[in-house]
Amino acid sequence: MKLYAYCLVEDVAALDATPLGISGAAVRLLRVDEFAVLVSSFDSETVAVTRENALDHAAVVRSVLDRTTPLPFRFGTLVTEQQLSSYIAARKPALQSRFALIRGCVEMSVKIIRELSPGHGASQGEITNGTTFLEEKRREIRGSEQRADEVNEIAKWLHEQVETLTRDEHVIVRPAEKLVVAAAHLVARDKISRYRETITTAREKRPELHFLLSGPWPPYSFANIELEFKSQFGVS
Repeated sequence: MKLYAYCLVEDVAALDATPLGISGAAVRLLRVDEFAVLVSSFDSETVAVTRENALDHAAVVRSVLDRTTPLPFRFGTLVTEQQLSSYIAARKPALQSRFALIRGCVEMSVKIIRELSPGHGASQGEITNGTTFLEEKRREIRGSEQRADEVNEIAKWLHEQVETLTRDEHVIVRPAEKLVVAAAHLVARDKISRYRETITTAREKRPELHFLLSGPWPPYSFANIELEFKSQFGVS
């Protein structure tokens, strides 16, 4: 029988309660070297990608967030106990470094929406000849470049607002979409209130932008262990 792996944790000797995980299975702590892994038994070869299963996975990871900062595994990680032991033994220095980065932190998410300008991406009328076509393409390129510059400026501005409050960040810019910036910030727990206040102030400075703030979350964007695991063992 395989194990479903939810997350790696440190400094957790026992669970406060026994959460239920994927398929209603009881979750337990599996001690491996200096770490522990939250796992549950799983008797199938694949995990169905359903909303219920995704919520169950997230709930188990979040169940220890008040006590420690977990390193989440990718949804659907099925392994044997021997694979977990081998993986942790082979990656121990890297895992220690990852825990040093995220320890005492949570992930905060900021999404910034800006309405597309009128006519963005729309046809400017019937193209009647080659010259008109080329001029239209030049205008489109200039417009795309201008929008990319504007969106990069927004991302840079957001970084400057919160850089003293974050330990790390992952930022995605999407110049061609309404959701122009999606940022994940690694924030120390004792700075969460200041971080939220800073985002509130930033929102007031840029009334043309719409901000969506969420968190705290487990540091999914900063785990970086699921790709290593899949690469080493080829598990799903």
